[in-house]
Amino acid sequence: MTAFEGAMTVLLVLDLSILALVLWNVSGWPEPRGEGGGARRCCSVLIPARDEERTIAPCIESVLRQGDPVLEILVCDDHSGDATARTVRELGKKDARIRLIAAPDLPPGWCGKTFACATLAGEATGSWLLFLDADARLCAGALGRMLRAAAAHEVSFLSCWPGLDLVGFWEKALMPMLHFVVLTLFPAPLSLRRRDAPLGLAHGACILALRDEYERIGGHRAVRGELFEDTSLARVWRARGGRGICLDGQSIVRVRMYDSFRGIWNGFKKNFFPSFRHARSFGLFMLLHFACFLLPFGLAAAAFGGAGLRAAAAAAAAVLLMRAALALRFRHPLWSVLLHPLAESVLLVLGIVSWRSYSLGRGVEWKGRTYRGGAGAGKGGCA
Repeated sequence: MTAFEGAMTVLLVLDLSILALVLWNVSGWPEPRGEGGGARRCCSVLIPARDEERTIAPCIESVLRQGDPVLEILVCDDHSGDATARTVRELGKKDARIRLIAAPDLPPGWCGKTFACATLAGEATGSWLLFLDADARLCAGALGRMLRAAAAHEVSFLSCWPGLDLVGFWEKALMPMLHFVVLTLFPAPLSLRRRDAPLGLAHGACILALRDEYERIGGHRAVRGELFEDTSLARVWRARGGRGICLDGQSIVRVRMYDSFRGIWNGFKKNFFPSFRHARSFGLFMLLHFACFLLPFGLAAAAFGGAGLRAAAAAAAAVLLMRAALALRFRHPLWSVLLHPLAESVLLVLGIVSWRSYSLGRGVEWKGRTYRGGAGAGKGGCA
């Protein structure tokens, strides 16, 4: 066996192992089951909003359709420069449960969203807090189902990973990589059985938390400088003795995160590098994605021949099977599977750009704020 053939065999074994993890996730990551109902006016729905005039009304309307569990809907206008506040006030005239809160000036050491969430929690009166992004849409009966799932799993923190509404070409080609990145590394079924802090996972679009436990653990103050505040909060929750899980929430909440290539690029550039606690883990992630998820396609297409070529082709096929399994489970377009080399290349370039932006101290711009910090620092200070 040549060195090349040996290397390709190792890559094939790695890709087959990751394929097994993906299939386990696809088959073993549950959604909240059953119908909602039974809960009465117990939940404060908290929506941080900055320049969300296009999304805030549909979000609030989806909450109002949840019925009895909704005690109040509080929206924090985080210094918006558009009609966000006016839209919320108009909706508040139709339902007294809707209340607008103006965000105070951002204190040093906080990021905008974490401070808005903490501000909302301080105003809430419900026994449960549902943090909901302004671009999220709750499905019918979603809140009741989440409350039932929290009771069934005996947890005080429940995040539902949203389904993605994909419209344009670039959304359909690139956004499925979000599920690919997470579910090729994270053992979702295991996280439901074990309480280790590193197995904490959350999506900030939809987080349900028991208020008393939220206050005991420190709430968003505990992750005040984190750009990647959702999973950071999930891990802090576990580390401080709370019980929290993340479920497949595609039938609970839907989001259209970005509507253009530029939006996808800027949004993930802000979060990519800071999502890693250490620069070393970022480097290992980039190496894994290049070696296991992109390189086999290039080698299989090259004229190496022999056993090495067969191993590279098999590794590439394993990656496509991962993508196909995820596409079927999460209802992504199947044709996006065939564009995996393109999507993977964009991801790697985006990672490098995000790393350079933070490591050179420039940070990134997002909705009028500059975010600095990143892996290693573990924080994303805002200006």
